[in-house]
Amino acid sequence: SCQVRGLCGTYNWDQRDEFTTPVGDVETVVSAFANKYRVSGDCPVIGPVPPEPCDTFAGRRELAETACAILRGPAFQ
Repeated sequence: SCQVRGLCGTYNWDQRDEFTTPVGDVETVVSAFANKYRVSGDCPVIGPVPPEPCDTFAGRRELAETACAILRGPAFQ
């Protein structure tokens, strides 16, 4: 059987282990889980309350809306 884990979860229908980190422990807070997947010290540490993406990356809104439109389109329905 294939095992999956990462930022998209474990895909095994058990919500208790969705936040399994790369080293195998399970986090209970989203920000702590996301910080375990940082690949560079240059990446900012995420605090307990994630930043509002539209405020933080105001210049990228149009690109994000275009990308989301693909995910909401017929290919993913």
